[in-house]
Amino acid sequence: MNELQDKIAVVMGAGCTGSGMGNGRATAITFAREGALVVCADRDEAAAAETAEMIRGEGGRAGHARVDVTDEPAVARLVGAVVAEHGRLDVLDNNVGIAQVGGVTDLDEEDWDRVFAVNLKGAYLAMKHTIPHMVAQGGGSIVNISSIAGIRWSGVPYATYYASKAALNHLTRTTAVEFAGRGVRVNAVLPGLIKTPMVANAAGLADAYSTADVESMFAKRDAQVPMGHMGTAWDVANAALYLASDRAAYVTGVELVVDGGITLGFAQ
Repeated sequence: MNELQDKIAVVMGAGCTGSGMGNGRATAITFAREGALVVCADRDEAAAAETAEMIRGEGGRAGHARVDVTDEPAVARLVGAVVAEHGRLDVLDNNVGIAQVGGVTDLDEEDWDRVFAVNLKGAYLAMKHTIPHMVAQGGGSIVNISSIAGIRWSGVPYATYYASKAALNHLTRTTAVEFAGRGVRVNAVLPGLIKTPMVANAAGLADAYSTADVESMFAKRDAQVPMGHMGTAWDVANAALYLASDRAAYVTGVELVVDGGITLGFAQ
């Protein structure tokens, strides 16, 4: 439907952990299908290149870049290169995130710092270097991929994930207010239990669900959701598309929950 026709979009975390379809990859593909030229950025350059090739294979427009979102000079170079090549940057999707199982008494300090650096500092740096260009060009849209873990206990001890996503939610709200009058919209998508390769490969997650294998864990997660099943990466991508598009021109500072109803009454 060309919701993003001729927009220039950067998707941070556009690769995929393992084979399959992660949220970032699905979002990059969805943006391209809607007419955007998408720069697929990821710390894993090969994974970013694979996503870009999938887009081009469908006739879409895409490039790729390696970037560590915790490295400010690298983020600044990426944003600067996109603007230099294309003249503008219309959409930023911050989709980089990691999770570490463990409550406050279990986590090592290094794990706490690492998760906060990726989940929160990464979004801050991307916004820091993108927003001035959006203001100068008259506007733009930023979509931060958070989690219902930022507003609810999810049944798994994830202290640093809960805290970093809650902080990302508030950073989204306050940044949205700060730049609302200058044409930059900032919103968040809060996915619930989504079936992605990242979840399948998350260290210690199956143990936290007291299951012997990933498929048993998936069955338990399906049962937690009022709709009876986990979501897919495409559900997250479609939410991001709405917030990125001009259909959401009067929407800023929202936390769009995409969770099959789980936060309406969390089932342990």
